[in-house]
Amino acid sequence: KVCSQSMVSASTLTALAFVVFSVLPNAKAFQPASLNLGLRGFSTGRLNQCLVHNGCRTPASISMSGALENDLMVRVARGEETERTPVWLFRQAGRHLPEYEAYKKETGCNFLQLLEKPEHVAECTMQPIRRYNLDAAILFSDILVVAEALGINVEMPGGKGITVPRPLTGPEDFKERIPKTIDVQEKLSHVISSVKLIKKELNGKVPLIGFSAAPWTLMYYMVGGTSKINQEEGERWLQEHPAEAQELLDILTAVVVDYTSAQIDAGADMMQIFEAMGDFISKESFYKYAMPCMQKIQKQLRERHPDVPLLVFPRGATYALVDLQQAGYDVVTMDTNTARAATREALAKDAQAQTPPNLRKGPAGLQGNFDVKLLKEGEGSKAEVEAAAAAMLEELGPQRLIANLGEGLTGKEDPELVACLVDSIHSISDKMIAERSAVGV
Repeated sequence: KVCSQSMVSASTLTALAFVVFSVLPNAKAFQPASLNLGLRGFSTGRLNQCLVHNGCRTPASISMSGALENDLMVRVARGEETERTPVWLFRQAGRHLPEYEAYKKETGCNFLQLLEKPEHVAECTMQPIRRYNLDAAILFSDILVVAEALGINVEMPGGKGITVPRPLTGPEDFKERIPKTIDVQEKLSHVISSVKLIKKELNGKVPLIGFSAAPWTLMYYMVGGTSKINQEEGERWLQEHPAEAQELLDILTAVVVDYTSAQIDAGADMMQIFEAMGDFISKESFYKYAMPCMQKIQKQLRERHPDVPLLVFPRGATYALVDLQQAGYDVVTMDTNTARAATREALAKDAQAQTPPNLRKGPAGLQGNFDVKLLKEGEGSKAEVEAAAAAMLEELGPQRLIANLGEGLTGKEDPELVACLVDSIHSISDKMIAERSAVGV
């Protein structure tokens, strides 16, 4: 069906793929649109679909930025079956790694200073890829870079985490300080340059995940200042200043769309949206204010980049996973407290009742939700980690799953236990999939 809509026959495409992957030394730089072979309007995603449809499995997915040696993550997001379950980890780069602490000492930079230079960002992004057998890299950045781009000062005082020392005090302050629009190519050029450099460093080894905070999470920090105090301030704005809160969320939504789109244009293979502050918004307000923003982000990114997988994590608000599936996200994420089997069942039942507008046109893939506490130094053992990984895979099944954590690494984890988790997910899922395939399951 796909081939019949194109201007090129399936045999031509299969031959083209064979030449690209088997002969050309610079295959990783392959872009179908750059070849004058009548492929106008034929996306890389459609080329992959056509080859698979005709029984020719390419050795790697063709992303918009070139071929991937390890395409497990992309295939799961597209709804394809895989030979093992892919795994990556929230905050996989950073302070739990000895090499990260050594790099900070070597450069004399703190976390926020590292984010200013692409060479630092690329190094920190690559550190966990070198250490662990991960199936994706994620841009080393912070959720508040969008707030910074809008003129909000962000600081990191010792022991207090990321803070906004001068949050918005009210509607008048908001209108005076926050521009209605910004040029992300100018204000966030260092991030976009970082993405390009990371893609070069990865050299097609694994996909690169770009990300942004969702608008509600950004607003939460912009009006409250920190995750530790003033936790009710965001909800108060929604109740007492609904018009201005909506205007701020609209501005943030537009910036997030432009920012994530720019990351994709720079080479990001997948896009993760983090609604990290779902614990601090009422369910009613979530559906009235936060959900429409995430729906707009999905819709506009899908229009601009129809083949790029979109992932979402509403931490503390995973009651909305079914609705996010219907919003068109390809992978939805469970936090630590989310019921695994019930979530899988709910997504399947919902997709049967109404076809989701995601890449698969079916149940969204799941991501999560290993308990990070088992990885803390002195609190877990390799045997416990392996057993918990096996239990997670048994509950969720090894297919249409991206193994991850229920929340981010905290910096207190033992790298040996982290490595054990990654390797256990791979080995156990590989065995499970092979056994199920042997009996036709």
